[in-house]
Amino acid sequence: MTTTHEQAPAPALQTFVGALESLVASSHEQQPDFWPRLEVAMRDLVAQDDWLPANLAVPHPQYYQQYCLHVDPEARFSVVSFVWGPGQVTPIHDHTVWGVIGMLRGAEVVQDFACDANGVPVPTGQSHTLTAGDVAFVSPTIGDVHKVSNAFDDRVSISIHAYGGNIGKVDRHVFPPEGGLPKSFVSGYSTPVLA
Repeated sequence: MTTTHEQAPAPALQTFVGALESLVASSHEQQPDFWPRLEVAMRDLVAQDDWLPANLAVPHPQYYQQYCLHVDPEARFSVVSFVWGPGQVTPIHDHTVWGVIGMLRGAEVVQDFACDANGVPVPTGQSHTLTAGDVAFVSPTIGDVHKVSNAFDDRVSISIHAYGGNIGKVDRHVFPPEGGLPKSFVSGYSTPVLA
């Protein structure tokens, strides 16, 4: 197992990575078993909140952190912890690959968007809140543009994400609220805090 931190991965993370390896080797997002299998694996991972190393759960005072937990050697998928300080929020952005989000601690508010003919991002539906144990999906095939924020102004929230590629190296887009051309970005990863 290839991980990007020096600690041995927790058994829960090892089991999840094994499930993803099996899934991407035998299925893809257009097959009917893909999303249900992905959901079960993520629900199992976030059902326990005792496996994430403390140095991969540290917030930054100004912006959310994206800590790499695992990258598949063939870059077929990656697993990250998103650590949200109080009140932190993303811009409106896409992913360009499939993704699954599992809420580990706290809560996130998610608002989905679609761009109109002028490139203006328009909310689609009501925002929804993910709480501990909840699972959600993103993909260009099912909806890929959203804005996410920590639901709390006074505490940290943490979600675990898996993506169909090395998300720290994927060329993605931020959508200006006023419309126009999206801006390309590559997120990279936050550096773990030394224990």
